[in-house]
Amino acid sequence: MLNTERVEETLATLDRGEDPTPYLKRVYRDVNNFRVTCPKNLELLGILATEHPESIRETARLVDREVRQVHRNLEELESLALIKFQGDGPGKPTRLLVWYDEIAVGLPLISGDGTGKSKANA
Repeated sequence: MLNTERVEETLATLDRGEDPTPYLKRVYRDVNNFRVTCPKNLELLGILATEHPESIRETARLVDREVRQVHRNLEELESLALIKFQGDGPGKPTRLLVWYDEIAVGLPLISGDGTGKSKANA
């Protein structure tokens, strides 16, 4: 949904006297954070958002990968604040939380002064 559509929907919801659905946005300024777009991370995020697995082990089974590899990718996603681990204690399954249904990427190629961005001036 475009931002203008989201704003109009929120205003209409408020006009009806209802509470709007929160809109959460995470902005990364460092291009090194684009590792989220690697296929394995995107696959994990998709599984978490659609299947809601109860544990890391179940997540690994759903993507047909080793638990250790999946855990490493999930820790990376947590470091980027894209998932949250929620556990019930030692030896209990760790639930993985995803609270959004979309990732939008915007990468400007031209800086505010009209010059091109490069590694040297990014």
